[in-house]
Amino acid sequence: MLQLRLKNHHDRRIRGGHPWVFSNELQEVPSLACGSIVEVLSYRGESFGVGLFNPKSLISVRLLNSKIQELTVEFFIERLQSALALRQRIFTEETSYRLVFGESDLLPGVVIDRYGDYFSVQLLSAGMDSRIEMIVSALLAVFPSTKGICEKNTSHLRQLEGLELRDGVIFGEIPDDIDITENGLQLSVSLLGGQKTGYFLDQKVNRLKIREIARDLRVVDCFCNQGGFALNAALGGAAEAVGVDISGAAVAAATHNATLNSLSNASFLKEDVFAFLKAQVAAKKSWDCVILDPPSFTKSKKNVPAAKKGYAEINRLALQLLPIGGFLVSASCSQHIYEETFLEIIHQEASKLGRNLRIIYRGGQSPDHPILLGMPETEYLKFFIFQVI
Repeated sequence: MLQLRLKNHHDRRIRGGHPWVFSNELQEVPSLACGSIVEVLSYRGESFGVGLFNPKSLISVRLLNSKIQELTVEFFIERLQSALALRQRIFTEETSYRLVFGESDLLPGVVIDRYGDYFSVQLLSAGMDSRIEMIVSALLAVFPSTKGICEKNTSHLRQLEGLELRDGVIFGEIPDDIDITENGLQLSVSLLGGQKTGYFLDQKVNRLKIREIARDLRVVDCFCNQGGFALNAALGGAAEAVGVDISGAAVAAATHNATLNSLSNASFLKEDVFAFLKAQVAAKKSWDCVILDPPSFTKSKKNVPAAKKGYAEINRLALQLLPIGGFLVSASCSQHIYEETFLEIIHQEASKLGRNLRIIYRGGQSPDHPILLGMPETEYLKFFIFQVI
């Protein structure tokens, strides 16, 4: 096994538990096959373990937290079993969750979502992508009742690894709609047509919090996707829960989910959210609770200024629709927008409007998306419930 040595004074982050080694931290970047297993040494020769090498990426090595000589199906089975044990402890009665969250589950670049007997796989590292058959074999060993596995390898992050984009069924069959249960709600999820890996599982706990506060409120759920927040608000006794999304397919799915749960107080509109909010403000409409859960406004640091303007605009519009005592629910899944920055944006917009806010709930990604303490990149979701006072 080839050993790669770090430059002097380039080991602090790795000692802190960060599993990435960048090309500019290595004394030499060798000509090795993509996906080769290498050992990483400090400048003085101390071993940091082995990892997967990629000569085409700025992330030259993704450490595996293991001393194995080669990756086998048994290795993946062991890691999947460990990940499953955590999810079964967290969600005792549910079978829909993020089964593997990359580096946080010691499988760098691997994201697997479970929907009962169906799985969605996303591979964001070349070393893991070349071992997709092993990963599928391990899934089938751990979950012998599996009916279908699809890959949703369409993330822009794959291009940074020199990988092609692709999606489709890679085992069994995937129906157009899969029925799942989340916090007592019956949901029909489109795994092949849905965004990301099928459904926004990272908001599972936060959706339940909305259910708890929604009683008798008029709620509008912006960027509603398949209706998660609006449906929970309706189930929680909201006087009215309206979801808004620009995707006709998402609105159709959300409407179907409302019917599945006999929620006559939930309805959905196909509209651009920015246009909808502006029209509501112009018409001097009022809502008791406005939920903002937009897609990421930036995929890179260079677009942060534009993203900040986007967050400022939607929160400014939402605040104008809320009375005293109303609730602003605001989320950001943009990794490059830090929590302090996000709160500052909302505070500034509230101040400009002469509104005072208090935080009544601070959330984040659900625990099936665990945060690796030495790797800040694994923490991305900001979620707040504010009340106007």
